[in-house]
Amino acid sequence: MSETRSEPTSAAERANPGSRAADFGIDTTARTTGEAIGDYGRRLRNGELGSLPALLGLAALFVLFTILDSGGTFPSLLNLANLLQQGAGPTIIAMGLVFVLLTGEIDLAAGTASGLAAALMALHLVNGGNMLGAAGTVVFVILVVVMLLAAGLAALVRVWAGAGISLVAVVLVAVGFAPNPWLEMLLAVCVGVVIGCLTGFLVARIGMPSFVVTLALFITWQGVILQLIGDGGTLALRDPVIIAVANGNLSTLGSWILFVVVAGGYAAVMLVRQRSRLRTGLVAQPNGLVLIKIAAVVVLGALATFALTQDRSPGVISISGVPYVVPIVLVLLVAGTYVLDRTRFGRHVYAVGGNREAARRAGIDVVRIRASVFVISTAFAAVGAIVYSSKIGSVNPAAGGGNTLLFAVGAAVIGGTSLFGGRGRISNAVIGGTVLATVQNGLGLLKQPAAVVFVVTGLVLLLAAAVDVVSRRRSVATGR
Repeated sequence: MSETRSEPTSAAERANPGSRAADFGIDTTARTTGEAIGDYGRRLRNGELGSLPALLGLAALFVLFTILDSGGTFPSLLNLANLLQQGAGPTIIAMGLVFVLLTGEIDLAAGTASGLAAALMALHLVNGGNMLGAAGTVVFVILVVVMLLAAGLAALVRVWAGAGISLVAVVLVAVGFAPNPWLEMLLAVCVGVVIGCLTGFLVARIGMPSFVVTLALFITWQGVILQLIGDGGTLALRDPVIIAVANGNLSTLGSWILFVVVAGGYAAVMLVRQRSRLRTGLVAQPNGLVLIKIAAVVVLGALATFALTQDRSPGVISISGVPYVVPIVLVLLVAGTYVLDRTRFGRHVYAVGGNREAARRAGIDVVRIRASVFVISTAFAAVGAIVYSSKIGSVNPAAGGGNTLLFAVGAAVIGGTSLFGGRGRISNAVIGGTVLATVQNGLGLLKQPAAVVFVVTGLVLLLAAAVDVVSRRRSVATGR
């Protein structure tokens, strides 16, 4: 929510912005490293755990699986790279779900929505761009009408980006362009946005409970996928560009360029933010602590890049370089974090999740915000669909069903996003997704049956939900 701030009334105030900040009763002194660590410890005791439990759990899982895997496959470079590629799809879906969870809602249809986006992309590609011939006249007309309807509903709730992208989907489907991997992937994302516009309108404008709406749509989209592909059918993705999304790697030079961009960008953001807070007299982290954080990112990033640029499959075929899914996830992470942390829309999302009525009274367009997060969620889901479809090289009627949604929701919650709204970050989904991918990968290498994988995954999610409830009660008890 926006803040009302008085203008400086004297030359002294204009010359010393810190004096203006002091009028608001906040701590404007720079803290020492010891004070910053002590403050972090107090936040932990007050229930603000963030991603710490997930990070500790991830470290424990890596140690455990490394010890149990006597063959040494788990800690190998080839397996760790495969782990990143296998977990990227559900992780990206989880990143979109964070927006919905922050408002206190749930999107149970994100999984099958991603499957529908993948199905339409594959159907268009396999049939040479002739969606009319592939789907049949009746289904084709319904698709176009639904896309036009989604554009109109998005306009009613003032989600203009959703309306515009829905119209792009109409053009891509109706015109029938020749197969092109980039346009196929654009079509998938546009389909995701169309689904989000429909869901957002029903939840935000009509006022239907998100649990009921998305549960109904989960079943509906599963039926549509069956109609498009056919029971037992499979659509193979043979385009090399699409296949490379989840299976390709950057060159050695490209991997190091990515490292320089990411590490340099992180350092620049941290230093500029630190200087800005000190210049305006706001409380800031100790300079030494900021430099330690930057050094940690640089060192860890350099080590990871060096490892991934080594030949991971010597004696067979040369496989090296950072997987393409890494920059894809990083771009989405940076964009999502910027939106939530540095924009008015992001502040409004947290406000709506914290107290919807208070947000409405403060002048926030609650309907638009609630509708928008579903559009963002399904757009991310479509990107996730592209990644996991690329990984397996095909789309089948079960795409997006089964465990896809459960693992995506689990990733967001395990990483530290609250199910009660108002608390969480995009990075939580990345951390939680890594935890779940590690569990599945490690248990698979230990040749554990599917029953054990499901039980362990469920218990990890249950533990994360319990931690969320306990920490929230702790925060309420301490008045935070």
